[in-house]
Amino acid sequence: MELNHTFLAVFLPTLVFPFVLLFAWVVYQGLSQSEIPSGIDQPMKLRILYCLMDFSSYLGKILENLCLCSEIHFIRFVQEGRKLRDDPHLNIKDRFFEDIPVRFYERRRPKPEQNRRAVVYFHGGGFMFGNSHDHICRYIAKESDSVVVSVGYRLFPEKQYPSQFKDCLTATICFMKTAEDYGVDPTRVIICGDSVGGNFAASVCQALVGNPDVTQPLAQILIYPGLQALDFNLPSYQQNRAVPILNREQVIEIALKYFNRDLSLVDSVVQGRHVPKDFKERFGKWISSENIPDEFKARGFKPHLDSSFANDVYELVKQGLETTFSPLMAEETVVSRLPRTCIVTCEYDVLRDDGILYKKRLEDNGVPVTWHHIENGFHGVISFFDGWLAFPSGKKGMDNIISGISK
Repeated sequence: MELNHTFLAVFLPTLVFPFVLLFAWVVYQGLSQSEIPSGIDQPMKLRILYCLMDFSSYLGKILENLCLCSEIHFIRFVQEGRKLRDDPHLNIKDRFFEDIPVRFYERRRPKPEQNRRAVVYFHGGGFMFGNSHDHICRYIAKESDSVVVSVGYRLFPEKQYPSQFKDCLTATICFMKTAEDYGVDPTRVIICGDSVGGNFAASVCQALVGNPDVTQPLAQILIYPGLQALDFNLPSYQQNRAVPILNREQVIEIALKYFNRDLSLVDSVVQGRHVPKDFKERFGKWISSENIPDEFKARGFKPHLDSSFANDVYELVKQGLETTFSPLMAEETVVSRLPRTCIVTCEYDVLRDDGILYKKRLEDNGVPVTWHHIENGFHGVISFFDGWLAFPSGKKGMDNIISGISK
């Protein structure tokens, strides 16, 4: 026993001290490299959240360097640590559409019902993560009284672009063709997603336009979606370039990893060197700061003059300018036939203006749009609508989503 005490007294401090140093370094990095605007919802809580997320990332890098596991898999493990208990009010079942896992959420009922509404949900997570959205789907199922079908599309790096989009499209078509088997009215199916899931939702709805094999979606709900890779100097990209939990550099790095490209291209993409002149002329009328209302330019926006075009950069990242990645670049003939839309944006989010620009494009083409703007929100905030790290703006965002579904 005495030996054990001696061992613990010597060994434990050797573990604690490096962790304390690592956490101190993460806090320092967070304070020096991030910006928390004063208007954001509970700024100190956001700083704590950002430090915890950064700590997980740094710890994952250490484990990867030690060849114990990859950073991505470690973060997935941390996310999966939040296991929710069975809900007495919900039936939750796992199924497969072809080889794509899906999870059904629906209220428990004394007897089966027909002609119900459904929400096909695509989670966010930068193409790499996504096992922390269970509580969102549970809330939507209960509060909107809808069948929620959460699509477990295959993740990066196991699968690369455009596998995730194809999984989402395949799962959606499979469900819509068999909706009645689950007591769902196929004319009452809503496509929904947050962050990259919002990108998939927009792309899937565009891909379904004119498809004679399926009933068209009733609506689409896009929650702070990323919708274009043409211009990374829109007002929101400038104003929120260093705001957690998603900054401008991370957006471009995530895309480059998704396309299996070198991260040294980040600066060239920020400068716009990847966009050919004819693309700027053709799509500039849709993707431009001139289409952003003046009130969203008040926080120090300055028009950006792109650097000269570099064909070698374009060839490496041109996939980002395809409509399956940049649905804001779709043709008018597609956009004009999209279903009614609900868009949720956050003021302190680099992706804010993507949603605002898509709103304008849809409205210009006669598509009914409901827009909810969370003035003190940040990217990813709906994931924190409950629990000990809850933000009031997260709950507001969830209520906006329920409103968009129930309309």
